[in-house]
Amino acid sequence: MALPAVERRNFKIGKYDIVAQPALGSAHMLRYTVMLNGKRLGALLSVPTESDCKFLECPPAVPPVKIFQVTHRPGRPKKNASAPAVQPLSENPHRGLRHDDLPPGTLPIDIKRSE
Repeated sequence: MALPAVERRNFKIGKYDIVAQPALGSAHMLRYTVMLNGKRLGALLSVPTESDCKFLECPPAVPPVKIFQVTHRPGRPKKNASAPAVQPLSENPHRGLRHDDLPPGTLPIDIKRSE
């Protein structure tokens, strides 16, 4: 026994004409084709709303692809780049205080107080 096929039907949503016809390979799903003045705007597998039809008619602007984000890899040297200059340890402002940095005759912990 064959399943009854869903019939094709037409209706309007606002100024848009909708043609509902059976989707290929399905006995119960419909494909909704949105048309405006005889021109096909697109098709959906769910019942479109008027905002869906407006989106198909005039989609929002998409920003251009930013190639720089793909090619720029921060923290990784570029090809054929020279080695970075080596900084001497005494010029590094981010290291902590060391015994070598103290003036002669001073101790890191003031032992003189305990005497």
